Amino acid sequence: MPPELIRVQPATALRRDFAVWAVAQRPKVRTVSQSVFAVPADQFVKMPERLLIGSVVDGHRYISPDEDQAQPAADTAAAELLGVGLPEVEGIPGEPLPEVPAEAYGPDSTPLPPPEFAPLEDAPAEDDDSDGSDSGDETGDGFTCDVCSRPFKSERGRDTHRRQAHPEA
Repeated sequence: MPPELIRVQPATALRRDFAVWAVAQRPKVRTVSQSVFAVPADQFVKMPERLLIGSVVDGHRYISPDEDQAQPAADTAAAELLGVGLPEVEGIPGEPLPEVPAEAYGPDSTPLPPPEFAPLEDAPAEDDDSDGSDSGDETGDGFTCDVCSRPFKSERGRDTHRRQAHPEA
């Protein structure tokens, strides 16, 4: 069974140092993309802490134990949690939802332009054949192969079949 691999994307400033460490390992630590290394779990626990600071490890920002202890508890308590602890707003069946004031979306939000499409009443019918031309190969089921009489839904499908199944024709 292969060892478990941990994906590490080192901080940009530490990428060269991380690569030097990675190729010095036996077996070498391989890359999985331009900036992501696949570190075996047993090597991950032995690697220098300074190489991990600022890295993304398995999709999450790495927080060193020193960094975690250095943050005062007041900062974490004062952090604003958006949307947490707010009552759920549910609509009443048959009544419109309340209007949201424009300032709730922030200064960068701009209203979207109206959609540019034709209403269904004004749209042309899709199966309307206005040019009146008849290809001769079309039947009620679609297009048929003139060699083996196999029906196809599109002219392109029929032509592809004809090239592949009947190259001599």
